[in-house]
Amino acid sequence: MSFASQLLQYAITGVTIGSIYAMVAIGFNIIYNVTEAINFAQGEFVMLGGLVMVFLRVAVNIPVIFSLPLTIMLVTMVGILLDRLAIKPLSKPSVLAMVIATIGASFFIRGAAMMLWGKNPFDLPPFSGRNPISFLGAVVQPQGLWVVGFLLVVVVVLTLFFDRTILGKALRASAVNPSASSLVGINVKHMVLVSFALSAAIGALGGIVITPISLMEYDRGAMLAVKGFSACVLGGIGSFPGAVTGGLLIGLIESLGAGLVSSGYKDVFALLLLLLVLFVRPSGLLGNAEVSKIRKF
Repeated sequence: MSFASQLLQYAITGVTIGSIYAMVAIGFNIIYNVTEAINFAQGEFVMLGGLVMVFLRVAVNIPVIFSLPLTIMLVTMVGILLDRLAIKPLSKPSVLAMVIATIGASFFIRGAAMMLWGKNPFDLPPFSGRNPISFLGAVVQPQGLWVVGFLLVVVVVLTLFFDRTILGKALRASAVNPSASSLVGINVKHMVLVSFALSAAIGALGGIVITPISLMEYDRGAMLAVKGFSACVLGGIGSFPGAVTGGLLIGLIESLGAGLVSSGYKDVFALLLLLLVLFVRPSGLLGNAEVSKIRKF
């Protein structure tokens, strides 16, 4: 393989991994834009998406066309329960209280997953086989195309949701000014519930599409949450375009660093990029230093 083909191979791998980070970062932003809190259980939604899909697809043998939406629905229910049981009972919750509640929920979900699935990693059959596709001297895994394709679907669907639906506009209004939104009849607590459900659904989708590539086990969510949060901060916390940009950049840096230098330092390269950007632009690449949030694609 020529050096140019190697670079192309690293770029393809980086875009695939970065697409997962971007989905996790979008989940972070949805909840942040409504509550201003960071949901540290976001990575557990990804983990649950992968493991529940493995159970339905492999153990119960339900076809992908049915097991995929069923998995998303089940993990969405977990997100709703997280809001109902950990967030809503808090009386006039502060941002810190909500963050602590999500950390506790993260440990609980991880422990429950360990009891249900054990500590061994699980594989999931790819959606369209494992035969690689040759492209300009590089190799593309068909599942990688599914990962990138689902990221595009998430971006398009969320754009239409926030721009064209009453519920999406109510979410944006709650994010801009909760008090004013309440005065015009918007139930802000209901919008918080919707934000947790949405982020859980997107996290589940990320877990489903990445499991055939990298396996899934009960504690995978913690590392994915760290990478997704890094992508969120790199792109500008609260910014949806920033989440996609940050995720893809971190994926590319990791892949190029692992391929050209050493796989042992791939996390270091991503961290150095994050620190460099934050030193120069603390609000992130696409974040707004004054407004601090961009609530629209």
